[in-house]
Amino acid sequence: MSESVLKIIVLTGSDRPEVLDAWAELLPILQKDKGIEVVGKFSRHQHIDEPIDADIVVVLGGDGSILRGCRQLGAQQVPIIGINLGRLGFLADLSLDEFCENLPKLISGEYDVVEHLMFECQHITADGVVHTDLGLNEATINSAGSLKILDINLEIDDETVTTFSCDGLIISTPVGSTAHNLSAGGPILRQDLQAFSITPICPHTLTVRPIVDSADRVYRFSVPDSPSGVMLVIDGQIHRPVSSHDLIVVKRATATFKLIHFPGHSYYKTLHRKLGWRGQLEYRERKGH
Repeated sequence: MSESVLKIIVLTGSDRPEVLDAWAELLPILQKDKGIEVVGKFSRHQHIDEPIDADIVVVLGGDGSILRGCRQLGAQQVPIIGINLGRLGFLADLSLDEFCENLPKLISGEYDVVEHLMFECQHITADGVVHTDLGLNEATINSAGSLKILDINLEIDDETVTTFSCDGLIISTPVGSTAHNLSAGGPILRQDLQAFSITPICPHTLTVRPIVDSADRVYRFSVPDSPSGVMLVIDGQIHRPVSSHDLIVVKRATATFKLIHFPGHSYYKTLHRKLGWRGQLEYRERKGH
């Protein structure tokens, strides 16, 4: 961090009116503070190709905006803090007012930076073309428009593991474990774990269960009899059609996602608040029973 001025890049992850309104409200506040310098502002459609000279990145939007922002940053991952203008907000969990209240802590460096696992997904098509994408939450193979059960082969470190008969398959990071993985019945992984979760969507065999394994392994997926309409989806935002002779390889990325937390932050408190956990039901004995 610079000694006297906190250098900030702002990413407006959406063109929604509430995001544009929040930026219009936030800009004069940042410009007024002499301890802050806004060194760049990028919309969701802009690539960040030049070297980044900034201490932190502020993302306006929701968790989807942070996912998109990670890809915009690419290999130049800078600590991110999100202002939640969406709904759930596991990653972007500060309101605009809370962000402004905590500006003095940002300027003085009173925060923690927690690094999280990211993945690299290579989609190798039958004709040898390789599409490489950086992701934070998950890579999903789903039946999409085919409306058919898929047989998806899984190899881990060149060892054949199994063939899943299912509507789709999710390989998720710990950060992504509370996203699509959770809704498909997958496990919640503490965000600092170095592991991937593999969760089938609506498996045809009841004995099939999610797998959790090390992030240091290489995961290969294929759909040998892929019907038309099958899709590879990365972080819910990148969509690529999958054919029968395609290979999908997922492994740990060199870059890590860096998330800013203020002192007193608790992962489990966030889960409790965001998921609406109510604790154990209290049973009381009725009078006369």
